[in-house]
Amino acid sequence: MAEAAATVTRWTIDASHSTVEFAVRHMMISTVKGHFGKIEGYLDAPNINDLSQGARLEARIDASTVDTREPQRDEHLRSADFFDVANYPHIEFRSTRIEKTGENRYKVTGDLSIRGVTKEVTWDLTYEGGGKDPWGNQRVAFHAETKVNRKDFGLQWNMLLESGGVLVGDEVRVSVDVELVQQGANQG
Repeated sequence: MAEAAATVTRWTIDASHSTVEFAVRHMMISTVKGHFGKIEGYLDAPNINDLSQGARLEARIDASTVDTREPQRDEHLRSADFFDVANYPHIEFRSTRIEKTGENRYKVTGDLSIRGVTKEVTWDLTYEGGGKDPWGNQRVAFHAETKVNRKDFGLQWNMLLESGGVLVGDEVRVSVDVELVQQGANQG
């Protein structure tokens, strides 16, 4: 007897209630933070209360929306020295596995693509809660964090400092807060 296909519910990222932020060391003495203004994507989950049961997610960031509150620096980040948005307009992530690590906590591993380079990255993900909004839509929220080495993705540009250090640190801390809206159930 064939098993029935699991019902999978699609949850779509609500960009107006989601943020993607990053932090990197500047001159080895301070931290510069920034964010991306546009994210889209979805989470397909048979069980929103346990993502380790076959859930998968995809997200895409518009790299041209990088914002560090300094227009000249932002233009440099969009250039071929960094994100090269003319040739690589998006940063993308696709999960390959999700492991439950505790109450409402997960390790989400997948492929992160920046500048045409794809590397496996693991995120610490926390389910923040869910509920019905005033218009009758079901919503859920998650917080995710990871660290990446920018040079692994071809973001090599740097300057040596007179003091012996470098202008831009290699490690980038990334923090994502997303709110998703349930799109309905389908068989899959």
